[in-house]
Amino acid sequence: MAEQDFTARNARLPVRRFRAGRAELSAAPETPPQPEAPADAAPAAAPGAKLLLVAACALIDSDGRVLLARRPEGKPMAGLWEFPGGKLAPGETPEDALIRELHEELGIDVSAACLAPFAFASHPLDGKHLLMPLYLCRRWNGTVEGREGQALAWVRPNKLADYAMPPADKPLVALLRDFL
Repeated sequence: MAEQDFTARNARLPVRRFRAGRAELSAAPETPPQPEAPADAAPAAAPGAKLLLVAACALIDSDGRVLLARRPEGKPMAGLWEFPGGKLAPGETPEDALIRELHEELGIDVSAACLAPFAFASHPLDGKHLLMPLYLCRRWNGTVEGREGQALAWVRPNKLADYAMPPADKPLVALLRDFL
């Protein structure tokens, strides 16, 4: 265990450093003994759980507000607010997935050069393990509109926590609020 300075948290925090490629992340890991989790912690994914890669984007408008999209009825976690994005298709990079998803869901065109990696979420989800990089984007072409019937909200960073969100998105809210 080491420590590292984190600008977004304005503090020196403990961090574990490791390096792994796709093969190592997809392989069933050996399970070392785990410390007991706090009562409010999310349940751990099953050993060897399939990795679900999802890319998300915090679109930031010229007033410094962040776009949230409400998950429509009929989808898992319907009614919760999230950062727009979606699952990576086979062979897609997170940037390619966001460019595609933002066009499909919101009708906007985004360039990979305008997507800045910011943070990521790692969370067990329905027998899988979700790994979700969050990108920031301040430039796009077109007018944002919900093309899949989803409600949209432009939210001030200090109000993001007021919106009910999926568990994987919640830790990203504090980082984003502190950064913006």
